[in-house]
Amino acid sequence: MPRRTATMLASTLILIALLCAGVLIPVGYSEMSPGPTVNTLGEARGEPVLQISGRKTYPTTGNLNMTTVRVTGADYEMNIVEAVYGWLAHDSVVVPHDTLYPDGKTEEQSTQENAEEFSQSQESAKVAALEELDIPVSSRVVVSTVIKDSPAQGRLHAGDVIMAVDGAPVEQPEDVAKLVTKHKPGADVTFTIVPAKEAAAAEKAGKQPRSTEKIVITTKKAPKENRAIVGIQAGTDHTFPFEIDIKLADVGGPSAGLMFSLGIIDKLTPGNLTGGKFIAGTGTIDDEGKVGPIGGINMKLVGARDAGARYFFTPDDNCAAAASDIPGGLTLVRVKTLDDAKKSLEKIRAGDTAGLPSCSAS
Repeated sequence: MPRRTATMLASTLILIALLCAGVLIPVGYSEMSPGPTVNTLGEARGEPVLQISGRKTYPTTGNLNMTTVRVTGADYEMNIVEAVYGWLAHDSVVVPHDTLYPDGKTEEQSTQENAEEFSQSQESAKVAALEELDIPVSSRVVVSTVIKDSPAQGRLHAGDVIMAVDGAPVEQPEDVAKLVTKHKPGADVTFTIVPAKEAAAAEKAGKQPRSTEKIVITTKKAPKENRAIVGIQAGTDHTFPFEIDIKLADVGGPSAGLMFSLGIIDKLTPGNLTGGKFIAGTGTIDDEGKVGPIGGINMKLVGARDAGARYFFTPDDNCAAAASDIPGGLTLVRVKTLDDAKKSLEKIRAGDTAGLPSCSAS
């Protein structure tokens, strides 16, 4: 075989081998891309996203779209060809696999965690919206989770209302840990509770629970720490004066909180917040209406622009990253609180877009 032909054949075989390696060998990266956007004022799968009963609601116009990000699954790692393509593409982001699934987290675990965060974000969105409208919301401290094989297992249950610990009234979830850790490991702690079933029945009947129970639990030493624990996580359960349901499947995480709050406010107030404009956005929200940062901001911007949004409500802590690559035709609006967002909507309705708080890349 002539030397030139042999060289070309060898080069071809090496190229084929490299291409095969690029396709077959995972490189430890995952991909994020724009996900669907959903108008919180509209419908999803044929039913309203926000369903309110027991309170007068008003017609709405325009869009207040929540935004999402698609990610590759926990069991899938990109090969080098896919990673290079993703790095070059404008509508996707390639990140280390551990960024999306840290500590070997499975896709099932990640989905469950996202579902829990989504549920909590809905609760906070409702509370923040009603507080913004000066509609009272009552709250109580409850057992959120009982840890397996802990002293509390079988003694306390998820949904139990915690009235007091060692006779000291409990007003916030953090009060529980403070009162328990006053003890040395091995000491007894007395919980005064309303059992979950009785609390739920009383709430359904619109009455106060009739009785409480005292549960004595022997603490144990926390792993790697010299402090007492009983093995529960305390949380807050809210009682709303009317029913608010958020109907949206196949969405997880806490980042839709801001847009849910705005949608609820719009439906509960005359007129409309958007002035018929298409606004999208993102951001977590707490019970006090503070807007927090989220992940995947640049992908959400692309998804919002492609859906037709003109304005994008951007959490203050995400502003620099968002402003570094703004899709054409989209105006970023910086928000720190729910009240900020409402004031910006007033400006958009009035056409005073020059007065909107903006994001900068620095």
